[in-house]
Amino acid sequence: MDLVARVQAIILKPKEEWLKIKAETTTVKDLFMSYALILAAIPAVAQFIGNALIGRRLPFYGWYRWNIGSALVYAIFMYIAALATVYILGLIIDALAPNFASQKNQLSAMKLAVFSMTPGWIAGALYIVPFLGILAALGSLYGLYVLYLGFSTPLMETPKDKVVGYFVVSLVVAIVLTAVFGLILGAFFAVGGIGFRTL
Repeated sequence: MDLVARVQAIILKPKEEWLKIKAETTTVKDLFMSYALILAAIPAVAQFIGNALIGRRLPFYGWYRWNIGSALVYAIFMYIAALATVYILGLIIDALAPNFASQKNQLSAMKLAVFSMTPGWIAGALYIVPFLGILAALGSLYGLYVLYLGFSTPLMETPKDKVVGYFVVSLVVAIVLTAVFGLILGAFFAVGGIGFRTL
């Protein structure tokens, strides 16, 4: 798989690219090894750089940066959470298939989960400049549209009248997974404390 070409096509021509993805033979392991492991690192590395090297300004606190250790641990946890989220989402999409008259197919479900994350992972590069992080969220929103198109292709052989319902339930699952991992990460750092350096 040509990583750069796939990323460009998913972002610029998602509808056409889903047709190619549907026809491809690959494995779940290869999806993660040659694609997800690489792209999920983008927001994690960007967060590390933004938090530890660039810093940000907080009202009434001033300009601060995280210490290197805290920023690194946070980035690693973010990376693991991103991969866990996409894997669990793929499993749940597959498990939900019979409820929407769709065909259970773990590989297709993982394709949906992994490739729909592409815009969010790429936009995650904006975390290098912390105050641009809000723009990274727009990439994730576009990823939802990409996910919808994947259901419409249909990767899971979903009847047209069931696509919206399947997409909405999967969307709710993705939001819940993200929120749960976010709460775990937040709780870990709240309890452990984060070392800031005021500049």
